[in-house]
Amino acid sequence: MNWTAESHAVPLCDGMSMPVIGLGTYADPRTTPKESAYRAVKVAIETGYRHIDGALVYFNEHEVGQAIRDKIADGTVKREDIFYCGKLWNTFHPPELVRPALERTLKTLQLEYVDLYIIELPTAFKPGDNFYPKDEQGKYIYHDTDLCATWEALEACKDAGLAKSLGVSNFNKRQLELILNKPGLKHKPVSNQVECHPYYTQPKLLEYCRQKEIVIVGYSPLGTCRDASWVNLTCPPLLEDELLVSLAKKYNKTAAQLALRFNVQRGVVVIPKSFSPPRVRENFQIFDFCISEEDMKAIEGLNKNIRFVELLMWADHPEYPFHDDY
Repeated sequence: MNWTAESHAVPLCDGMSMPVIGLGTYADPRTTPKESAYRAVKVAIETGYRHIDGALVYFNEHEVGQAIRDKIADGTVKREDIFYCGKLWNTFHPPELVRPALERTLKTLQLEYVDLYIIELPTAFKPGDNFYPKDEQGKYIYHDTDLCATWEALEACKDAGLAKSLGVSNFNKRQLELILNKPGLKHKPVSNQVECHPYYTQPKLLEYCRQKEIVIVGYSPLGTCRDASWVNLTCPPLLEDELLVSLAKKYNKTAAQLALRFNVQRGVVVIPKSFSPPRVRENFQIFDFCISEEDMKAIEGLNKNIRFVELLMWADHPEYPFHDDY
């Protein structure tokens, strides 16, 4: 684990590798100024980030792709230096829609392939042009999910060279086992992207995934925004935690840097989202210190087993993942 700002990738079970810190690019398209994602990705690549996490449903992949292409064009990076993760949205789970969805992402990015393509959620929605389909009563319209059939369509995308690696997001143990135990499995999931931070440390899922050689990618590693429509506001703001703040002073770091380093030292890849250039740079400064074993245990003790991102609006979906213990 002698990572540096220049070299900090973890091996994946398919022979590829993934940088341990990436830039998250989710933002509410209704309130985010145009070009925000473009500028943030450019700054990130200039800072040393080589892992960019995006999704079709973020509605900004055109900006993200432009930034990546511009940094390739000016000689800062080559395409093979960049690790881009794209996501299959809930309305594209039927096998015949998987490749067209990935091709749509590639066309938007104007790239030949993604490095990782993941199923964003195990919860399928009614296919169609509306990403959030609802009936006349305002209730979400779901779709029967056959996660194994969806996975087989992803495998075909990898075989066609459109994605280097395949993974999942927000899958619980049962849903992971559906894939892992699938008859004729060709390509294992290399990663599972889930919420992970000092208030929600995911010890059981982390241990299970370690045994299966699946890397945990932690989203919301600094907590999350306080949007009451989808965030659990009973959980206090993570970065104001007294222990984190005091330990950050000890290491001459910020609480955010400490929270990120904590996850990375546990083998969890982190994808903090920020569109603020100073914050993007600050979040990357986690390779010049190491948290002691004693302090790691103290931070682990902060675990509250409370999610910020509960997605309760979909809790009645048959494949809603968070009813299970892990």
